[in-house]
Amino acid sequence: MTHETPHRSGFACLVGRPNVGKSTLTNALVGDKVAIMSARPQTTRHTIRGIVHREDAQIVLVDTPGLHRPRTLLGERLNALVSDTLSEVDVVAFCLPADQKIGPGDKYIAAQLAPLMEGRRAVPVVAVVTKSDLVDRGRLAEHLMAVDQLARSVDRDWSAIVPVSAKGGYQVAELADVLVAHLPEGPDLYPGGELTDEPEETMIAELVREAALEGVRDELPHSLAVVVEEIVEREGSGDAEKGRPPLLDVRVNLFVERESQKGIIIGKGGARLREVGSAAREGIEKLLGTRIYLDLHVKVAKDWQRDPKQLQRLGF
Repeated sequence: MTHETPHRSGFACLVGRPNVGKSTLTNALVGDKVAIMSARPQTTRHTIRGIVHREDAQIVLVDTPGLHRPRTLLGERLNALVSDTLSEVDVVAFCLPADQKIGPGDKYIAAQLAPLMEGRRAVPVVAVVTKSDLVDRGRLAEHLMAVDQLARSVDRDWSAIVPVSAKGGYQVAELADVLVAHLPEGPDLYPGGELTDEPEETMIAELVREAALEGVRDELPHSLAVVVEEIVEREGSGDAEKGRPPLLDVRVNLFVERESQKGIIIGKGGARLREVGSAAREGIEKLLGTRIYLDLHVKVAKDWQRDPKQLQRLGF
């Protein structure tokens, strides 16, 4: 008599300091681009979920903003979002990049995770050593031992330690197996084919934000908020009989905190903003599956990160 493997489904959350490869790993696990990737810390602002569909399981990945000691009201809201998320998941993947020594930020996160890892409703935490391709074997072995010590420093044990390289796909499937093992038995939580449950507006805003941050000096990441004003079908632009989809007008506002930052995004004679538009348009057309006209406007919302009213208006 054959025993069929039970189908499992549930939520896995990726945590780690800003810029440790969480979004790249989310995309590698899902096999498509759902979380924005940027070489700038703090680019993920929303709990973007990627959905991994397998014959035997469905993992809903919750990609959180990087945990950090908050310095602004925005920082505090982001941290609250992370801790709320953590208490509701089945397994946590704590990302620790192989090319960086364990630092105060990692210790801070380990201390935040420790209480979750005990008691009746303990959440298993898997230590994921990202960017493993960037170091040699000796250095990787040292780092794995340091990661093991980090758990002991808070009097806990990781459920597993898995080295991965999201870029080369090294051990990404193995990591998925480890996460699946910690999920409860159950049916799919989302229909097949869906890669994320984020609303389209959020995805569009993230694509614009990613394009705007590309190659810009360091003063912008925290100061940039993107809001999709409207998506409307242009009258008379489509022709169903000829199989021509309608053109969508997508209007997006980019908010910065100071007048000087406005110039950085717009660039000389608007050149920079045009580049941002072209780069983002490509991703948005792929997402919506139709042609779009992207209308970008840059506005100043003075010190919005510290102002509760403005934070609310910008969706935080």
